[in-house]
Amino acid sequence: MKAAFPIHAARTVALDTQGLTLKNGIEPTPTSDTLYSVIQQLTCLQIDTLQRVQRTQYLVPWSRLGAYDPALLDYLAYGDPEQSPPDDGRKLFEFWFHAACYLPLEDFRFRLPRMRSSLVGRHERTRSWLAREDTQKLLEQVYSRVENEGGLRARDFEEDTGKRGPWWDWKPAKNALEHLFSRGDLMIADRIRFERVYNLTERVLPDWVDRSEPTHEQAALHVIERSAHALGICSAAQISDYSHDFKRTESKPFIEQLLEEGRLLPVQVELESGDAIELVIHRDNLPLMEAAADGSLVAERTTFLSPFDSLFYPRGRDVQFWGFRQVLEAYKPAPQREWGYFCLPILHHERLVGRLDPRLDRKKGRLHLEALYLEPGVKLEEEMVTAIAATMKDFMSFHQAHDIIIEKSQPRAFASTLMRAL
Repeated sequence: MKAAFPIHAARTVALDTQGLTLKNGIEPTPTSDTLYSVIQQLTCLQIDTLQRVQRTQYLVPWSRLGAYDPALLDYLAYGDPEQSPPDDGRKLFEFWFHAACYLPLEDFRFRLPRMRSSLVGRHERTRSWLAREDTQKLLEQVYSRVENEGGLRARDFEEDTGKRGPWWDWKPAKNALEHLFSRGDLMIADRIRFERVYNLTERVLPDWVDRSEPTHEQAALHVIERSAHALGICSAAQISDYSHDFKRTESKPFIEQLLEEGRLLPVQVELESGDAIELVIHRDNLPLMEAAADGSLVAERTTFLSPFDSLFYPRGRDVQFWGFRQVLEAYKPAPQREWGYFCLPILHHERLVGRLDPRLDRKKGRLHLEALYLEPGVKLEEEMVTAIAATMKDFMSFHQAHDIIIEKSQPRAFASTLMRAL
């Protein structure tokens, strides 16, 4: 039996396959191509509305590339505004994966089975809505307006004055637009002040995109294998957490098939406690694991991570690998928050050493750290603080902030030491 890999090697591989090991200052020049490579590596880039600082879709690439022009992501997702779709240079599309995400258009065909499953509704409340007498008429009317008028937002439809149902409490036209989007009749052509602009798929999808539909099994194997590759190393059950296409029980036979075929491999990892557990790794990542174990692959990056970062998709791996519990508390009442509204974990090399709760005052160009924390057991060392200060300067530059205020710090010395380093 092979010796177990050390936990530091597992941490390093998990970070490396997520693009989080590169030493600060030697990142490739941030162009649309390098940004696209990051998203390809991750498989997906989650989209969210919260914007105390840059929204997560812009923050996740910053964690890997440093400061860059957010317009590069807009170009990849929605193309050159001077050109008309579908020949506008876009390389990404919006669709469901882990949540609402940007996905490479090269993976469009593997979303087609998911779209087909939405025709009859993937959830009971959707099926009930589709079964209503007026729903099909509504879908036809909404589709017809987009067909005749071009790209439309939900606000371009008259406000419903009747009683809203439980379907996300959206007005009926919004329900229809989202359903037509989920089943592939419409795509997101653009966003205007973050509002989706819906248009017909044939008007948005570039001609070069492969539209050949795989079987359900082919699509499932593709999604699971890509997820395992992006995750680096995790338990077999955690692979399905990367996308929300399947429950853990539904993905099990596909994971077993990939294990039988040797595309996924079982490995033993020794935890900090000394206990050994069995995890799985994609065969392409095994050389990374060996390099991390012998010290030739080292995590050298210091950065801040979005609470929606895909590093945290596998449930429980944060505690298992890092002894760190990642939690988003934005939707909790303020008195119930332990850390803060939108806390960003602080990554220093292979460890998660703290967290900060930032709020950007855009008018004044001031960054407020409503809270700054050092994890229990982490020593306040000069090298680490210097690295965090350099990252903070880049974070401020990315947000066009010229001033910073730390409102709360645990320990208090963390704030004073960081401010001196800044």
